[in-house]
Amino acid sequence: MSIAITGASGRLGRLVVQKLKGKVDPALIVAMVRDSAKTHDLGVAVRQADYDQPAQLEKALQGVEKVLLISSSEEEGKARQHLNVIAAAVKAGVKYMAYTSLLRTETSPISIAADHIVTERAMRESGLDVTMLRNGWYTENYADFFLAASGSGTLYGCAGDGRFSSATRSDYADAAVKVLTSQGHEGKIYELAGDTSYTLADVAKELSRLIGKVVTYQNASDSEYIAALKRMGLPHLDAAKIANFDTSAAKGALFDEGRQLSALIGHSTEPLATTLQQMLKR
Repeated sequence: MSIAITGASGRLGRLVVQKLKGKVDPALIVAMVRDSAKTHDLGVAVRQADYDQPAQLEKALQGVEKVLLISSSEEEGKARQHLNVIAAAVKAGVKYMAYTSLLRTETSPISIAADHIVTERAMRESGLDVTMLRNGWYTENYADFFLAASGSGTLYGCAGDGRFSSATRSDYADAAVKVLTSQGHEGKIYELAGDTSYTLADVAKELSRLIGKVVTYQNASDSEYIAALKRMGLPHLDAAKIANFDTSAAKGALFDEGRQLSALIGHSTEPLATTLQQMLKR
């Protein structure tokens, strides 16, 4: 029973591979990557698999029974790339696919939700056994902003009082490994989020406590925040995407009290304070 992980050289993919090696024979794990030069330390079989190369994808999936499709990081053509992987999996005879989707995909105001909706539909129509891992917010997503705030004393954003029910990539990786190595997940949709939630003002307070100096949260309009991010050197598309996450959080898109993640992985998700402490040690 071989298991393939797409995007295995990425931050989430690497964690999944590492954790999976503790559950199954590493010889049964296939790391699918666009650039094999980044995978010398994974300790598993590596197959080149560019999301934009259907023939290459089909070849990489030969002999694979289960696949974790990790969402593409590309801004353009994300859904098209996912459909390429799904089609290649069907042609290669894959039986099961899990996918890292988005929290409450159908109703989410987050700009990338449309790509996830298309991908989920294609998976359900593929004939494969499928599981949707609708991942919420990764606490590490704002690591650079939190660290900058600890130095400057000001955390900027446009999320208002919106709450983030975040968890770490490690927590989400545990969920992926769970569905890949146990039974009964076929046809399931898991809305995954952290056990507790916080506002960006709460983050500022926690940073203040940890570093021993005052950090405040400064809320801005989305246009003001985009302009500020561009002054920091971010391209417009990246700045707009980050602002969209904040404004979506203000609408409740990243808040969830279901605790399906901790129920699935069998342990509590990592608290914000613990993650911030680790970030500050960098």
